[in-house]
Amino acid sequence: MVDQFVGTWTLTASENFDEYMKAIGVGFATRQMGNMAKPNLVISVDDAGLISMKSETTFKTTEIKFKLSEEFDETTADGRTTKTIITLENGKLVQQQTWDGKKTTLERELQDGKMTAKCVMDDVVAVRTYAKEA
Repeated sequence: MVDQFVGTWTLTASENFDEYMKAIGVGFATRQMGNMAKPNLVISVDDAGLISMKSETTFKTTEIKFKLSEEFDETTADGRTTKTIITLENGKLVQQQTWDGKKTTLERELQDGKMTAKCVMDDVVAVRTYAKEA
């Protein structure tokens, strides 16, 4: 299950995120804010197995609620409307977003007490690293 992901995670490092945002079509001004933002990611699960992922920054807070392997409509922080499905594969939370004939994948995995989020769009890969708050 996703229990190991539950908690509050703080962004500590971000590599190639601007290039990734360009690849998914994010405009310049929004990319500037996205590059400056240091989001907290709050992951929780309720008694019914509904998972919540809330991204909190000083600019904007977004939240998605979902069940594993069930497609849902997502409005992303940059305003895209996507069909999204999140699965658990080999211990990784894999989020696939599709919109306008495009597709991006975000793989979240735990390593050495940190969570990495690998964002992939075509041949562009960004890696964001989060540390769990005590």
